[in-house]
Order: sequence, then C-alpha cells, then structure tokens
Amino acid sequence: MAVGELFLSAFLQVLFDRLGSRELLNSVRRDGLRKKLERWSETLKGIEAVLADADEKQHSEVAVKNWLDDLRDLAYDLEDILDEFFTETLRCKASCSGFTPRAVKVNMRLESKIEEITGRFNRMVKQKDDLKLSSENVDRRSYRTRETLAPTSVVTEAHVYGRDSDKEALLEVLVGEKCSEAQLSVIPIVGMGGMGKTTLAQLVYNDEKVQRFFDLKAWACVSQDFDAVRVTKAILKSVSSSGGDDNDLNLLQVELKEKLKGKKFLVVLDDLWNENYHDWTILRAPFEAGAPGSTIIITTRNQGVSSKTSTIPAYSLKELSNDFCLSILAHHALGIRDFDAHLNLKDVGEAIVGRCKGSPLAAKVLGGVLRNKLDRDEWEKVLKSKIWGLSEVRIEIAPAFILSYYHLPSNLKRCFAYCSILPKDYEFKEEELVLLWMAEGLIQPLEEGKQMEDLGIEYFCNLLSRSFFQQSFKDKSRFLMHDLINDLAQWVAGDICFKMEDSVGGNNGRHPSKKARHSSYLTSYYDGRQKFEVFNDLTCLRTFLPFMLSNKGCCYLTNDVPLKLLPKLRRLRVLSLSGYIISELPDSVGDLKHLRFLDLSHIHGIRSLPESVATLYNLQTLILENCSRLEKLPSKFGNLVNLRHLNILEANALEGMPPQVGKLTCLQSLSNFVVGKGSCSGVKELGPLLHLRGTLCISGLKNVINPKDARDARLIEKTNLYGLSLEWRQWHLSFNESQDRTSDLKVLNMLQPHKGLKELTIKCYGGVEFPTWLSGHFPNMVFLKIEYCEKCTFLPAVGQLPSLKDLFIRGMASVKIIGREFCGEGMGELDSLWRISKIK
Repeated sequence: MAVGELFLSAFLQVLFDRLGSRELLNSVRRDGLRKKLERWSETLKGIEAVLADADEKQHSEVAVKNWLDDLRDLAYDLEDILDEFFTETLRCKASCSGFTPRAVKVNMRLESKIEEITGRFNRMVKQKDDLKLSSENVDRRSYRTRETLAPTSVVTEAHVYGRDSDKEALLEVLVGEKCSEAQLSVIPIVGMGGMGKTTLAQLVYNDEKVQRFFDLKAWACVSQDFDAVRVTKAILKSVSSSGGDDNDLNLLQVELKEKLKGKKFLVVLDDLWNENYHDWTILRAPFEAGAPGSTIIITTRNQGVSSKTSTIPAYSLKELSNDFCLSILAHHALGIRDFDAHLNLKDVGEAIVGRCKGSPLAAKVLGGVLRNKLDRDEWEKVLKSKIWGLSEVRIEIAPAFILSYYHLPSNLKRCFAYCSILPKDYEFKEEELVLLWMAEGLIQPLEEGKQMEDLGIEYFCNLLSRSFFQQSFKDKSRFLMHDLINDLAQWVAGDICFKMEDSVGGNNGRHPSKKARHSSYLTSYYDGRQKFEVFNDLTCLRTFLPFMLSNKGCCYLTNDVPLKLLPKLRRLRVLSLSGYIISELPDSVGDLKHLRFLDLSHIHGIRSLPESVATLYNLQTLILENCSRLEKLPSKFGNLVNLRHLNILEANALEGMPPQVGKLTCLQSLSNFVVGKGSCSGVKELGPLLHLRGTLCISGLKNVINPKDARDARLIEKTNLYGLSLEWRQWHLSFNESQDRTSDLKVLNMLQPHKGLKELTIKCYGGVEFPTWLSGHFPNMVFLKIEYCEKCTFLPAVGQLPSLKDLFIRGMASVKIIGREFCGEGMGELDSLWRISKIK
C-alpha cells in the first residue's frame, strides 16, 4: 500500500464503525433511511477493495487521481452528515423537544443531503467501473515492497562525520563491566529514520576493540517483515561457512544454538520493527547459549521495540550538528570535506543544512542531488524548494520515513496527518494535541468506560516512541516535530490540510484546494481583511487555527472574521481566536453546530459570551484562560452536556458559575469553580461532576450560605483529583473586604477531599482552627500551601503527613505558638520549606 491508500483506508474504517454504531441506528427512526445508510456501508466496502489499484494508477492516470480526490471529499461530507444526525438528537434532548416544525425542517434538509450523497456514491461506483479499477492483480510497487538495498556491516569510516563520540560511548558500554558479566546483553540504538543508527552500528561492529573482545560476530538486516527464518539463516551464515540451508525455524535455531554455545559473540539486528514480545523471545532463544559477555545490538526507530527487548538502557541517537552535516553535504555534492574551494556556495550550503535539522541522511541525499553542480542558481533552487517537492530526494529519503508511517496502527495515521497543520519548530503540549484530535473525531474509544483523553495520551505516546515527535530541549513538558517529519505529514495529508504561510503569500504561491478541511496560519500584529480572502471559498473547513508565536494578547483582528467569515464556515469543529483583541463575539457563533473545540484564551476585551454558545451541543473543550474582563457565562450553559474541559484560569472578573453546572457530567477538567451569589450555581453543583481529574480550584467560598451545600459537593468521592485549592476570596474583590467568617470552619469541614490527594492549597480561610481531616489522612500529600488565613490561632498538625515535600505558609498573623503537633515525627523529609512567617 502507498501513502494515499493508507490514509483513505484508515478513514473509511472510521466511517464503517460509525455507520454501524448503535448510537446512529437509534437516532435514525425511519426504516427507509436506515436501509440507505446500510447501502452506504456496502458501497464503501466495494470502493475500499479497489483502493490499492487506484493508488497505483493515480501516478500515471489523471482521471484516477481525480477519482481518489473526489472519494476523499465524499468521505468527509459523509462524516459531516452523520455528525448532523447526532447533533440533532442532542438538540432534542437538551430542549426536551421532539416532533416540532423545526425538527421537521431539519429532517427534510438532512434527507435532501442524504439523496445528494447517495447520488455521489452512485457516480463514484460508475466511475470505478469505467476506470476499470480492480481488487485483484495489483502491482504493488510501493514503499513497502520497492526493491532497495539493505545496509550491510561494511562502512567507509573516512566518509562518516560526527559520530566519534557516539561510537566511543557505545564501545564503553559494549566492553564494560555490566555487559561483560551478563550472560546476554541487549543494547538498542534508537532514533528517527535517517539519523545514522545503522552507521553507528557499523562503526562499532568494525572497531578493533570489538574484533579482539568477541569470538564471533554476525550482522542481519531484520527490516519490517520480521522473517525469523531469513534472519536466523543470515546469522548462521555469518558465524559459519556452512549450514543454514533449511527452512524449518526449529532446525535452524537448534543449529544456531550449537554454533554459539560457549562463544562470546556480537550480533547486530539492524532495523528491527516488530515489538511483539512473544516473537522476540522466540528469536532470541538460541542466543542464550553464548558465553557471558555476549551482546545483541538492535537498531530501531521505535522506542516500543527498545522497551520490549533491552537489558541495557537504550542509546538514543541525537541530531548531528550543522557543522558535521555541512561536511556530509560537501562530501556528497563536491567530493571534498568543506567549502574552502567553493566559498560562493558556502552560505547556500549552510542554509540547506539548516533545513536538514541534524539528519545525516537528508544532508547526504541533498548532496547527491547537487552532485558536481557548481552553479549557485542550482543550489538556491534546492534551498527554496520544499524537500518533499524534489522528486530525486523523495525517492531516496522517503522510505526512511514512510515506512514508519506505514507501520503505524490505522487509528494513528489520521492523527499524524492532522499534525501537518503545526508550524515548523512549533512546540506543543501533549494535552493541546490530544484535545484537537478529540475535536476532529480522530479518537474513538473502543473499550467500554475508557476515556477519550486516556486513549489520546496512548496515541501521543505511541507517536512519540516512534520518533514522530521529539521532546523539547528547552521545556521538557513540550514537544515538536522534526522538519522532515513535518514535511512527511504535509505530504501524507495532501490538499486536505494547508498552512497559510506555505500557501498564499508563501514561496510557492499555491492556493489551497477548495476541498481543504484543516487550516492554520501564523498571526501578525494586525490581521486584516485581505489575509482572510482565501477562506471565502473554503466552506468545508473543519479547523481554523491561528498560531501566535510571540506574546499573547497583542494582535488585532479585522471584524470581518467573526462577523462575516465565521458564519460561512458552518462545518468548523476547531475554532481558535486566541490572543486577538476582540470586544465581542457575534450570535452567529451558535450556528457552528459541529464545533467541538473553542479557544478564546488571552482575549482581554470580551465581557460576556453570546447566549447562543449554549446551543453548541457538541462542544467538548472551551478555553477562556486569561479573559481578564469576562464577567459571566451564558445562562443556559448547562445545556453543553458534552463539555469535557473548561479552562477559566485567570478569568478573574467572573462573578460566578451559571445555573445548572451540575448537568455537565462529562466534565474531565475544570480549572476553577467560582461560587457566586444569587442565581449562580452553588458549590453543591459540583456533586454530580464525578469524572473531574487533575487539579480543581474552588473560589468564592465566602458565598456559601448553607454549609451542607459544601458536603453535597462530594469532594471525597472525586478520586481522580490530585490537586485541590480552596479559596474564600474571589480575586476581583478587595482583600480587606469585611465579611462574616463564623461558618468557615463548618464549610471547610464539609469539603474534605479523598485521601489520595497530593496537593492542597487553603487561602483566605476565616476560621480560627483547621478541621481534623487535615492531619494525617493524606499519605500521598507532597505539597501543602496555607496562606492569608489571618484568624487562625494555630497551624494544623502537618507532622502527620508522611510524604510531604513542599510546605508554604504565610499571612498567618494570629498564630502565636507553633507546637509539637506541627512538626511531628511522621512528617516526610521536606525538599523545601518555602516560607513560614506572620504577615500583618
């Protein structure tokens, strides 16, 4: 299978699942309509059967390529239709309405769309037959099966740059004490494709120390098919001049075990993909017969393989420096080690190397493209072209990366392709990407009770382990994509995703396809009407995502975007206006019925959201962080029954939570629950929100009138919370505001959290003492902060918290004596005692 086929196959599988889902069948009442949906499934199966043939022929037949493009477009439209069914069901539940004139109108519109989709299906099938696409006898000349020479153990060391220190480090492990004493050591060399894992293994394999240290050596290229018979044969032929002629794995392994028995050997298994532990235990069985000090080196781009096979910590291969990559480029382009004899090309060469981002394979291939070319214009042409736009480069370098994509599970292929909208060098957080995947419907839980967020984290970790993502050197909580991986994602996604800086106004001057579904762009200080003209024709867009690489909240946006453009983009699932200076949102935002992700963070002008936001029944994530003037949320906010994440951090002007917040039972994260006055939700509305996880702040506790409401918040049942902050004062109120604090102790007593809590903050509490639950009931608590509790006369008995590491106390003006109970024998060894003081 080639890349296009893989992408569509993964997409069609999602559609099969949704067409057969119980949720959809329950929402489709009429038998005639249900039968049409069943026929769609049958038609899709027939189309899927010819994808391989179509993917093969599209490179030589324009009509076939157009057919595939139309099929992908139809698949997206079909998914949107199914989403409308689900959305209408949600609306009826939220409004307690059934057969109303509005419902009749919606059903008529949906039936019209169904007829249109059915007609397009029929045309696709007819075109399939006219194009003579077949499900049999496909010539699969793909990246998976294309004939390429596998690397051998032979290396020309004079042509290797920048790996001396890696070689010495690995040799030190290989002949060191730990390996020498072990019966069998396994050392994985891990890194993304093209980074030089095989080259490093070759250098070590041929080193003189290794020659003297081991009795036998063997090299086998495993590759992605993991043919145990072939691999065992290759090793046998390396250690013996005869043998290895049988095709029975059992006989081969018996023979290999006899050859290795009592010998100290080094075996290199190059390019190992299979992470199945059972297969690995079978393959390695004969190697257990070797003498102590025997070692297997594995090269792999998959950290999952590393974790299943290693006995020694994996050696992670990093990018080469630009200086070494420049030497590689010079060697393969000019046959020399540097640019001293061609100074007119040096600056262009340095810029080309900058695009390689530490990949020696990229530097080598680009050097080959420029072989013996001394014309500066030729070099500049390569520099200005995107690396995947060069056919010579793609043919040689693509297999190193496409094979990684090919071996992804089908549920990850679309997730990876979606990442093509990320700007190069953009550093993102795990949660950020997972929430976007969720909004686009790319995460579908298969197990009952498994949360989408948990599955999304698994997806993320899988891509990280396979080197599609890399951890940032500057911030360990952030990640990024290597430029070549980013290029691969764009190539896989094709016209479905576009980044504005790579299209309109970019170097290539391309305009996005009208069938584009996902878009992103870099913000400017002022983004005016002209910048967004390209979006007028992109009515099928699902993603409108600006990336602000400078300071938040200092960009201006033309009014045409919220007022005129957004109403045209009815299919949006992801919308961000983060960081723009905007005074208000139009009511038309409520027409974005497919919307799952709405980011309005760092917008300092908005005082309220339109009431129509409460009709976004599919909304999963709402980010209002640092909306400093936001005073209230929509009154019917409780209708957002699918909301899973509400971030109102630093939205300090918020007067309280709207009524019936307790209906939002899907909430996973809630940064702050503001207890307001009057018609606002009371603290007891937290009770039904049993799925809350992470950290929760409850502020404005001075507004709790009945202490029993605090008990009804059921904090003790919220076992997925690891951090809790209890604050009596709302941030926008004066610190010295006069108030009656006599009931504070009763309220705090009722807010007892579960015993697994790890972090607790109590702020501006007005009682004279602390409840008994604060002493000794939290074996896992590592962080405790108590501040500005000015009426408390003594501190809690934190000496009974055995795991406490960080303690921060200030503003306790009434505390006169610190007794023994404060620092009891049970207290953990503090890493930091930040501050204990009286502040009057």
